[in-house]
Amino acid sequence: MEFPVTRMRRLRKNQNIRTILTENKLNPEDFIYPIFIKEGLEDGQKEHIDTMPGQYRYSLNDAVKEASRLEEIGLSSVLLFGMPIIKDEKGSMAYSKDGIVQQAVRKFKVETDLIVITDVCMCQYTSHGHCGIIDDDEIVNDLTLNYLSKIALSHAEAGADIVAPSDMMDGRVGAIRKTLDLNGYYDTIIMSYSAKYASSFYAPFRNAICSTPCSGDRKTYQMSPANSNEAIRETKMDIEEGADIVMVKPAMPCLDIIKIVKDEFKMPTAAYQVSGEYSMLKAGIAAGYLTSDSIYESLLSIKRAGANLIITHFTPEFLEGSI
Repeated sequence: MEFPVTRMRRLRKNQNIRTILTENKLNPEDFIYPIFIKEGLEDGQKEHIDTMPGQYRYSLNDAVKEASRLEEIGLSSVLLFGMPIIKDEKGSMAYSKDGIVQQAVRKFKVETDLIVITDVCMCQYTSHGHCGIIDDDEIVNDLTLNYLSKIALSHAEAGADIVAPSDMMDGRVGAIRKTLDLNGYYDTIIMSYSAKYASSFYAPFRNAICSTPCSGDRKTYQMSPANSNEAIRETKMDIEEGADIVMVKPAMPCLDIIKIVKDEFKMPTAAYQVSGEYSMLKAGIAAGYLTSDSIYESLLSIKRAGANLIITHFTPEFLEGSI
């Protein structure tokens, strides 16, 4: 039917009508909050991240305190990133039983009821800042898998509910699944950064956790922003290797990829609204070019594209009702 019989504005005539016909809604359980935990930082001395207004590096105790506060107003899940004191070529503190993330997982599982997700990577633990083992200036894929598996296992042993490999080495999901299963961690979930692009939107994050590579870049293992078919192949491989949840990163520049991945695989799908997206919106609001409504709209666009879970630094603001 066409106008005047069909009038689409009937469905928008007041707020109550618009509310009951809303196709996509944001819920507290949709959100995962990334938390930066810095080893050696004193309690009560959280460090403001200059490139990410309103975000901080926390001591272990302060991280749990902040997460507990958010849990009281609806937070369900956290994604933990550690910043060690000691770095070396093999990122040994990434898989140490006494590493900052391993300590954090144990404390979070005792003191909260949150779902604890851990980032499985090496970049913030290696002296060179890359996500794998380097040999003769090359990131060695297969050797790196052994280290990633050790990291994931150490997180599972500490009590992590979900391990999230973010390195983009070929075969890492299969290697991690095999290691977890051989050690009896059949129920530990793998949330894979399946379609992770080599994006300029990561810059504030790298400043936040001091993980900028000392040389070169990550374009040999992270995806080109120009490619979409490659995202399907990467995601398909991760699913075949045992990924339980797949992820697209970054989110807003990749809304088309989120939709493709969700439509193609019908898998639980996460999207990471990364630091650059966060800082860009914050800067626009501070300058008066945007209002806080733009934050809500950005999050809604990610949900509308097909994401079941949204990793975002805006989680506290959503839970507090300020956006």
